[in-house]
Amino acid sequence: MESRPPLPPFSRETAIEKIRLAEDAWNSRDPARIVLAYSPDTRWRNRVDFPQGRAQAQALLERKWRRELDYRLIKELWAHDGHRIAVRFAYEWHDDTGQWYRSYGNENWAFAENGLMTHRHASINDLAIGEDERKFFWPLGRRPDGHPGLSELGL
Repeated sequence: MESRPPLPPFSRETAIEKIRLAEDAWNSRDPARIVLAYSPDTRWRNRVDFPQGRAQAQALLERKWRRELDYRLIKELWAHDGHRIAVRFAYEWHDDTGQWYRSYGNENWAFAENGLMTHRHASINDLAIGEDERKFFWPLGRRPDGHPGLSELGL
């Protein structure tokens, strides 16, 4: 059976570890890799999309990164309890016209015993920003360990 540590029930430390692993995966912008952290029958709410299963989740991510270019994400723990984690996040991206955005949101996650995410409920708002308002400048990919998080950036 598939397993994706850390496993629930989550402590503060293992919840933070799980969040960083998710952030790292999403910053890879590799939908095929990302969906492996979700159960085969995962259920999402992402804006107005409601994918069910890995194939639909992967298709959503593929569409996402065709539109959201130069994507950089930071996630932060909001709360945790047993098999659930609540996360707040922000990410920066630009569209094909060069307009930058900062997208803010919250996610509620539920996990199976094997550590795969069974439910992901995301609420996301986009704010157009000028290039001079950007805060996420690391090279594409994993956020460097020394880079400030959301709280340190005042977000």
